[in-house]
Amino acid sequence: MLLVRRSAVGLGGVARWGLRCLYSGDAAGRYRDTVLLPRTDFPMKVNGPSLLEQEIQIQQKCGFDQLYAWQRGRKAKKEYYLHDGPPYANGDPHVGHALNKILKDIRNRFEVLRGRQVHYVPGWDCHGLPIELKALGDLGTNELTPLQIRQKARKFAERAISRQRAAFQRWGVMADWENCYYTFDGKYEAAQLKGLIYQDYKPVFWSPSSRTALAEAELEYNPEHVSRALYITFPLHTLPAKLAAKAESWGHVFALIWTTQPWTIPANQAVCYMPKVQYSVVKRADNEQLLLVASERINTNHVTMTKGTGLVHTAPAHGMEDYGVATHFNLPVECMVDEEGRFTELAGPELQKKSVMTEGNATVISMLQAVGAIVKEEDCVHSYPYDWRTKQPVVIRASKQWFINTASLKDKAKDALQKVRVIPESARSGLLAMLDRRTYWCISRQRSWGVPIPVFYHKETGEPLLNKHSVTHIAKVFSEKGSDSWWTEPVETFLTPDVLQKVYFQILTIFKKIFFKEVSYDSVCVINLCQSKAGAVSDYVRGEDVLDIWFDSGASWAAVLPESDPRADSYVEGKDQIGGWFQSSLLTSVAVRNKAPYKALVVHGFAVSEKGEKMSKSIGNVIDPDVVINGGKELSVSPPYGADVLRWWVAESNVFSEAVDPKQMHYIDQYMLHVLREFSMKVTDAYSEFDNGRVIRLLQSFITRDLSNFYFSIIKDRLYCDPEDSLGRRSCQTVLEEILDGVSRSIAPVLPHLAEEVYLHSPGRNEGDTLFRSGWINTSSVWRRPGLEEAVEGACAIRDSFLSSIPGRNAAEYELIIAIEPSLLFELMESLQEEPTSTCSQLTELMMASRTTLTSSLPRDLPSDAITSTGTFLINLEGGVIREESSYSVAAMPTSLSRCPRCRRYTSDEPDCLCPRCQTVLENAK
Repeated sequence: MLLVRRSAVGLGGVARWGLRCLYSGDAAGRYRDTVLLPRTDFPMKVNGPSLLEQEIQIQQKCGFDQLYAWQRGRKAKKEYYLHDGPPYANGDPHVGHALNKILKDIRNRFEVLRGRQVHYVPGWDCHGLPIELKALGDLGTNELTPLQIRQKARKFAERAISRQRAAFQRWGVMADWENCYYTFDGKYEAAQLKGLIYQDYKPVFWSPSSRTALAEAELEYNPEHVSRALYITFPLHTLPAKLAAKAESWGHVFALIWTTQPWTIPANQAVCYMPKVQYSVVKRADNEQLLLVASERINTNHVTMTKGTGLVHTAPAHGMEDYGVATHFNLPVECMVDEEGRFTELAGPELQKKSVMTEGNATVISMLQAVGAIVKEEDCVHSYPYDWRTKQPVVIRASKQWFINTASLKDKAKDALQKVRVIPESARSGLLAMLDRRTYWCISRQRSWGVPIPVFYHKETGEPLLNKHSVTHIAKVFSEKGSDSWWTEPVETFLTPDVLQKVYFQILTIFKKIFFKEVSYDSVCVINLCQSKAGAVSDYVRGEDVLDIWFDSGASWAAVLPESDPRADSYVEGKDQIGGWFQSSLLTSVAVRNKAPYKALVVHGFAVSEKGEKMSKSIGNVIDPDVVINGGKELSVSPPYGADVLRWWVAESNVFSEAVDPKQMHYIDQYMLHVLREFSMKVTDAYSEFDNGRVIRLLQSFITRDLSNFYFSIIKDRLYCDPEDSLGRRSCQTVLEEILDGVSRSIAPVLPHLAEEVYLHSPGRNEGDTLFRSGWINTSSVWRRPGLEEAVEGACAIRDSFLSSIPGRNAAEYELIIAIEPSLLFELMESLQEEPTSTCSQLTELMMASRTTLTSSLPRDLPSDAITSTGTFLINLEGGVIREESSYSVAAMPTSLSRCPRCRRYTSDEPDCLCPRCQTVLENAK
């Protein structure tokens, strides 16, 4: 009901004081439609099954499955190539897949919206032992032919691919899912055979439990492995000239060696010593035996039974370094261990057929005891390589394998990597370190499920037949019939009369540039067949080895990217691929074309649990993406969130938070990296000169002076109280990680147990990694920047003057005025504080004061309680070319600011109130 009060002047008039309207509930509804409220049929809230149905309807209605083909068909000025690293086809999709695939899809969709034409072909890595073992289950291989094993493995991989592909599509990943690449595809397999490798007899990691050679990437290290360690004597029949003259009346002298692998003693060929080390002859306390040991192992007339004696026994067939010694001195390389890890007849009847890891090792120890060669025997707990699939220990044994000589590629690969953008930049050092550690790459595997190495062996001589004509023809057969044809077709299908007529000594195109410039024909064990005819087909048998899956997937650039310029704009994978796909792709590409297959590498982190642990099935802390999307068994506990929530989680994850580019760091953090680099160089020199005492002094000085007294006291506020993901906090976190790594490695030779324990608790460590298997300290030349040292040390000189003027008082309770006349020193201090006055500048942080003002002269009206000090600082740049001595003055006054109850710095405007920084942090945390 509407009530209108009218004026008394007349019924038609209106009171000058206006209208007063009273609205009933019904009357209000009359005007609802006249108000222009927003109208939409967009559902404000959708959850549960309705949400899932709606997402699927949107995918269908908006043509998610057609978007990739549409954008490939439109005209575009630029293309964007993101090459997909193939996930392994051995299981269900997991959160790691989600992180990787969605990261890639976000970038691809961004490029589509920018008008670029995206080239993205999803792929799968389909070969290898894990798939073979899962496909066979408990069947084993004894009852099956290689072809039957391959058929079972293929079916298993196809089922895994089907499940993973369906999940990737449900996540909204844009691609042509009908045209993916698979490493078991005949055309893909044929593309790999455009080039090959060389064969040699070398020691490799061998898994008796899998009966195959393993690459470094296929190992995991058990830090709790227990070996039986021995100190053993070797009689010296011919003494060195300097020793012989003095030892005429001594009797026999014995070399004392230490080993954790007694089973390798029967294959021993030499004892190695260090040429720059001093050795001593000592007499045993319990008998008259004379022992030769390194002098540094003698402590107060006792030989210290720590690891090693300065002398190392050498079994060339069972050690990588031992093999290098044998090659240099032409020592025989006799392998006494078979594929099952048992002694062969070469080891003698007492040892034959006994496992080297168990009863064979015990028998060797008994034989050494019988001849009185053992001085001491003990258990040794140490890190030891295991087969990452079977979880059983491996051995090193020499066998005929196929290799890539990565030593000859190393420099070219490093040069190519310098032209690649690496995100984050800190990952570059890991890539370079992995290249340094790999001298050769064993790419042959003694299994059935993989791409066969297309080689034939002469029945009588055993020499391999390998040339570009035979492999080109075999690649053609694989392209048409698949690699199963290696087992189904007769030899005549591959060694046609035409091929046999053209057998010239040539390694295939992909690797001939590598080997024949530096490796002799004899050393690669390939028969010289420079004849018009190679003989009859019946003279040859086909090889049974298959290619390493890292080679398999590493050649994907050749099979997937365009032939005109097979370089991707980006490779995007987890940091575990630094020693895997990133490296194998780089090596294969550099071997062929002298350039990397990628313009940029994006190295993201792992999905981790709330405890910061890497998500792993073995730990049981994985999150199933399907549960996130569709909900769990109990929807009240795990409701369905749909694909977009999963994608949001990936996008908001800080996948690069583990490191900050040094160029973006605070100056003090950059300076500490420089100090760490200088420290590591000094420690390296001290160890190289056997000056262990200097190592300890350097460590004590670095930890006490540079870290505890200086750096740690300065960064506490930033580390504890800045926003969790701020650049400043991540900057010092990055430096702390480098410091922890550097100090751990520098102390490791002295305190191996402590160092390994620290490494086990270090963030970002791959499961199974150990410190001693991961190399020495890694530093970068980027850590040394002109002017950086002078800026920080100039600020420290000013701080020292300030602190000496307030002895025994708290620097945080003072605010400073720093006066420097216009000079180079003033410019350096300006780089630490851009504003004239600041409570949170890098200069204030270094001063550890409440507030700092930077000016060219002190004001005349300083407070009466101001304390002044002066000093000079000499700047010496470019080796003395730039030299300038500048004077400065410092006025320190009790601060007028109040103490913040959170950070406890005197930076708050009011007592008992938060400072502006802390107030912002807490507001953003809500």
